[in-house]
Amino acid sequence: MTAPRTVDVRRPGGDGSSPADAANSAGARGDSDADMRPVGPLDDGRTSAEGVGREEPGDSRGEDVTADYAADARHSGAVTIRRDGTLATVHIGTGRRANALRTHDWQVLATVFDSLAQDVSLGAVVVTGRGTNTFSAGSDMREWLSADPSEIDGSFAAMESALSAVERLPVPVIARISGSAVGAGCQLACACDLRIVADDARMGMPIARWGILVPPAFAARIALLTGPATARDLLLTGRLVDGTEAVRLRLATASVPAADLDTATADVVTAITAHPPAAIRAAKRAVDTVIAPTRERLGQLPAGPAVDYDSMQLALGSFLGGVTRAG
Repeated sequence: MTAPRTVDVRRPGGDGSSPADAANSAGARGDSDADMRPVGPLDDGRTSAEGVGREEPGDSRGEDVTADYAADARHSGAVTIRRDGTLATVHIGTGRRANALRTHDWQVLATVFDSLAQDVSLGAVVVTGRGTNTFSAGSDMREWLSADPSEIDGSFAAMESALSAVERLPVPVIARISGSAVGAGCQLACACDLRIVADDARMGMPIARWGILVPPAFAARIALLTGPATARDLLLTGRLVDGTEAVRLRLATASVPAADLDTATADVVTAITAHPPAAIRAAKRAVDTVIAPTRERLGQLPAGPAVDYDSMQLALGSFLGGVTRAG
């Protein structure tokens, strides 16, 4: 086990300074009420900081090194890191509200990955949702209800900053996906190099219904994996696909029974880290070089509004009102 290290995280990337039209995500919409529920703060009176450094049930491996990578993480229980040798596991969410992230959580995630990028001993990173039920429902839409347009744009910018930081990491990033990876949760999965998904999990982009103006960066993350036709299908219809279909569409790398998800993810990590680290970093860098022109062009596009404001407020207000009336 590696000893904890202090890493300077005072660098750009976690301040939401990327273009305001950057990739955003709404909460999940699936076949159950849980997938439809907008997400918000913990509802049991705890502060989110109480979740920092908490071990996953049944996970005795590794050492919590969250504070070594991001001092701001003490204010966000939604991002924690465990280190086991050359492997870092980043847990997202609090285990509640479908592991949705607030604006500050996205900023912390960007800082964490920018700091991980400086760690020369790092071999691979696994990104997974806290708990066993879901990967992430994306962003906490309660922040957007009655928020100013500039605040919503800032939230989207923070998301894109985090997603770009994941993509820039020089070592492989593997998404371990159970439950739902939707909206910004799906974007986070697509920002990873590989996606190992449970066959009963669901992935998709049900965001247009909230008045979100799909940015080119969003579309690109899907289209680079699936091709333009499937990207249009997923973005225009907002439909969710299970793990088996996600693999067929090339949205996911592999689909396995939920009971085998941990083993399958560990096998991929073992296969990667068995090779010389320099060779693995070179392989990732080579692929990144191929798609760099697309990413560079996206970065040069002018910023635009993240949402159709009136449509979003109407949709969120109506939905949250329906939830309240339903008790």
